[in-house]
Amino acid sequence: MTTGIARFDLTGKRALITGSSQGIGLTLARGLGEAGASIIVNGRDKDKLSAAAKSLSDNQIDVAELPFDVTDHAAVAEALNGATSTIGDIDILINNAGMQHRTPLEDFDPVMFEKLLQTNISSVFNVGQAVAKHMISRGSGKIINIASVQTAMARPGIAPYTATKGAVANLTKGMATDWAQYGLQVNAIAPGYFDTPLNAALVADDTFSDWLAKRTPAGRWGQLDELIGASIFLSSDASSFINGHTLFVDGGITACL
Repeated sequence: MTTGIARFDLTGKRALITGSSQGIGLTLARGLGEAGASIIVNGRDKDKLSAAAKSLSDNQIDVAELPFDVTDHAAVAEALNGATSTIGDIDILINNAGMQHRTPLEDFDPVMFEKLLQTNISSVFNVGQAVAKHMISRGSGKIINIASVQTAMARPGIAPYTATKGAVANLTKGMATDWAQYGLQVNAIAPGYFDTPLNAALVADDTFSDWLAKRTPAGRWGQLDELIGASIFLSSDASSFINGHTLFVDGGITACL
């Protein structure tokens, strides 16, 4: 049995992070790699994916590239079944791929609504199911789904996004309920407002940033590195009896009115 800080060591583990060409996904890939894991990066843009892989490799992180569309169930299964044979078993999955679209609900394009559902919810099911089948046969595995502060709260103009992230938390509970018996731990991380490419327009909006600083007990935007600790914890032996939980990393914004 591991003890002390060794419980957080990911040496010998292999982690797949979807949507890891930039932003949160790439940061978590680096963080898990620095904790000892071998990394598989994923995305649809092969050039961006290769650049992300190089940035990890340049930091002495063992990395492989696996481009596939997380919204295509058949393509996901094919890619992951092949990866198990060529790259090796996946011990940790972080379902990070996602998108945002801001429009008042009364004007929201139904095509974009369906795209949000596919990108933010179906992808978690598609990749989670494909990876879990292999984890179940081995009797162990870690799955982390990326939720959001909007899992618990709403803001104007993003109602469909809020719905998808609420679904991610409930799908996480369902995955844990079905798969814990096979030795899997399935949890979610719900970031608050972080300075990411997805939030670039909001970060540049002084009015919004001022509102956020006043609304958040920590008084500021989150920095991407501040998500790494939670991801290592939920990926490691230190969280062996945590299942179906959504961990909010939000500077306290969901704790107060």
